[in-house]
Amino acid sequence: MQSFPRGRALRWITWCLILSTQTHRGSAGVLGEKCGDLDLRNDSDIPAVPPTTDSTPEILKKALSGLSSRWKNWWIRGILTLAMISLFFLIIYLGSFMLMLLVLSIQVKCFHEIITIGYRVYHSYELPWFRTLSWYFLLCVNYFFYGETVADYFATFVQRREQLQFLIRYHRFISFTLYLTGFCMFVLSLVKRHYRLQFYMFAWTHVTLLITVTQSHLVIQNLFEGMIWFLVPISSVICNDITAYIFGFFFGRTPLIKLSPKKTWEGFIGGFFSTVAFGFIFAYLLAQYQYFVCPVEYNSETNRFVTECAPSELFQIQNYSVPPFLQDVLGRETVNMYPFQMHSIALSTFASLIGPFGGFFASGFKRAFKIKDFADTIPGHGGIMDRFDCQYLMATFVHVYITSFIRGPNPSKLLQQLLVLQPEQQLNVYKTLKSHLIEKGILQPPLRG
Repeated sequence: MQSFPRGRALRWITWCLILSTQTHRGSAGVLGEKCGDLDLRNDSDIPAVPPTTDSTPEILKKALSGLSSRWKNWWIRGILTLAMISLFFLIIYLGSFMLMLLVLSIQVKCFHEIITIGYRVYHSYELPWFRTLSWYFLLCVNYFFYGETVADYFATFVQRREQLQFLIRYHRFISFTLYLTGFCMFVLSLVKRHYRLQFYMFAWTHVTLLITVTQSHLVIQNLFEGMIWFLVPISSVICNDITAYIFGFFFGRTPLIKLSPKKTWEGFIGGFFSTVAFGFIFAYLLAQYQYFVCPVEYNSETNRFVTECAPSELFQIQNYSVPPFLQDVLGRETVNMYPFQMHSIALSTFASLIGPFGGFFASGFKRAFKIKDFADTIPGHGGIMDRFDCQYLMATFVHVYITSFIRGPNPSKLLQQLLVLQPEQQLNVYKTLKSHLIEKGILQPPLRG
């Protein structure tokens, strides 16, 4: 086998190394051509995203002009936090449908912020169809997930409309066809010398879809289980974010993690105890009302979402024995509480101990691309993604928790699915169920004449 001349190999490697030290703009194309499309860049070669502008209203700037930057940021964050919480309560009052629209709006905005970062970082390459394909894939994935939701929770509504029956019956095939169209468009858009970069962007889009669309779909799934499964986890994350910031602001001395230099152990621990106490009390308050504890169901007769039911055992006061080591502290041997309050402790614990790692992950992402915030949508807070980085992780945990420890078969949902079947199929189900109940002794066998 003929060996490659050592002199030529050294010159070739030297030439690649020289090219890799050039400025980021325009050098990747030459590297791809001269070095076999190898990407030799490191983090220091990634261009910083242009800093976001200050979107603080002028009235706030003037009112806080005499304060130091530290206290100015404190007041801006505080005022905007109260405004967002007030808006959130208003949307809760408007009902579950408005909450679903809120989740969808947040999902789209978070997707936009992450995709925009990728576009700004690699804007000089002028990749064809990158933004168009990104939004097209967002549309495809949303069509798939929300179509699945419609099929599960709106079966009686779909049954009355033939056009929707066709869409639901072939929903997955239509979804796959839409995605396959985007996939082919991506392949046709590949440009010589930018192949690897375009596949980076393809992966960027799909990871963004995984983070935003999938998690927001789980949030809505949790909402259908009952508004309390939506409000307690989200409020716990918000409470942890606020109390950890307050404890860290006033008492923080010990750095917690290098990815977020402003996060401290004092804030982390203070946020944990505050969040668990808040979740326990908040769960007690919400568990008293059907509006919050009943599963959200669609009433096809009134074309409205309804939250009326006989509360399950989770939301009925139970008597519990107090552990001996706490009896002296509480001064009693038993205590009355809702079983859901015990589950709220698990939710709050996750929100305060594991949930922040979603924020740390986002901090690492921002440091990788040399940005302070995802966007400047909310003054003092950054972008929408800056406020919901922990919420998405929380949504997955709540969904897994419900399916693992809470949810049993849903009779109303099963009935809706049966009503969609053809009459012959429904009759077969009836005969099978009747035979099963007769074997169990629940029904008497028919008398023979």
